[in-house]
Amino acid sequence: MSSQAQIKRMTALDIRSRKAAEPIVSLTAYTAPMAALADRHCDFLLVGDSLGMVVHGLDSTVPVTLEMMILHGQAVMRGSRRALIVVDMPFGSYEESPEQAFRNAARIMQETGCGAVKLEGGQRMARTIAFLVERGIPVMAHVGLTPQAVNVLGGFKAQGRNRAEWPAIIADAEAVTEAGAFAVVLEAVAEPLAAEITATIAIPTIGIGASAACDGQVLVLDDMLGLTGRVPKFVKLFGNLAEGVDKAVADYAAEVRATTLSRTRAGLCREGRLRRAQACAASSRSMKPSVEAPSIQRSTATMSRPGSIQITLLPAPSAEKAVCGTPGRAAGPRASHHR
Repeated sequence: MSSQAQIKRMTALDIRSRKAAEPIVSLTAYTAPMAALADRHCDFLLVGDSLGMVVHGLDSTVPVTLEMMILHGQAVMRGSRRALIVVDMPFGSYEESPEQAFRNAARIMQETGCGAVKLEGGQRMARTIAFLVERGIPVMAHVGLTPQAVNVLGGFKAQGRNRAEWPAIIADAEAVTEAGAFAVVLEAVAEPLAAEITATIAIPTIGIGASAACDGQVLVLDDMLGLTGRVPKFVKLFGNLAEGVDKAVADYAAEVRATTLSRTRAGLCREGRLRRAQACAASSRSMKPSVEAPSIQRSTATMSRPGSIQITLLPAPSAEKAVCGTPGRAAGPRASHHR
């Protein structure tokens, strides 16, 4: 049996059983390489719709599509082996009706192989959560700051700072618990409120900018690595990879340019020598005589009768071969007489 086959992937029930027990560790993941790095250390990896902002440069999560979530979910599943993979349901894919939510959640699970989906909303989504769970789809809920509702909330604002807001948020957490969610994300919720919810409900709470009292924590991986530049105030930087990446890229660029310049100069020298040789050859061809100059040809003499000389003309020797830059010279006239 292969080592990969021996590794058991975490399930929604495993996470559910960690209520008030060992803290649950989670990070977002959007790509196979990052999933592979985080997998050994996390209980679940969240393929969050925050990928729209972190990976695709969007201003919010609202434009993220179902196809984008499936594509990144597939990548994270390929890169991981142990952690439970939870995929966000994007805006517009579940709010219309429980039936719409089921169709899209089923598609996500079938096409990615993930172990659960996550959706935003409390009391208003309780019926949908129950509908999904009854049909075999594990659901992680999300209350407090719900980024998909940013246009209604008026921005990414912390929730529950005013105690008058607490009852509604507590009711949201209780509603999703009763509906069958196996865990709930509390985002940007005032710390004392998050602690109270954690102590009140029966399922694990996963804090993000909420409270250390939550049953687990989740952060955007790129944020905590210092890769995204501007990060929320509650994010603790566990690295500053942006500086390292910038230096590495700068070193690479400098080396490529230096190597290319050196090769270019060497190439120009070789090209110059080649051109000079070609010009020399062309000059030699143009200066070669096309017609041999007349000359007195060598002769042999024979005696036809006593006291007379008979001269026989022989072909003259050819002109000497031209040397580059110096035309050849024809041989001078010579005659031999036999007396």
